Amino acid sequence: MPIKPNDCPLVAVFATNVRRRRLELQLSQEELAARAGVHRTYVGMLERSEKNCTIYNIWRLASALQVEAADLLIESK
Repeated sequence: MPIKPNDCPLVAVFATNVRRRRLELQLSQEELAARAGVHRTYVGMLERSEKNCTIYNIWRLASALQVEAADLLIESK
C-alpha cells in the first residue's frame, strides 16, 4: 500500500528543515523557488509535507539554501 508524503517522517523532517533554513536566510517561498528553479507553489507544498521531493530537487533546493543536501534530511535536535 502506498504511503502518502504527509505520513512519512522523513518528508516532515525535510519540510521543517527547508522552512527553517529559508526563514534564516529571510527568503520568501517565491524567492527560494526562483533560486532553485522550481515553481513557487511547489515550495509551499514541500514545506507542508504535501509532496515527495526527488533527489534532483533536494539538491537544487539545498544549493539555493546554501547547505548540503544531507543537512535537509537530518532531524535537528
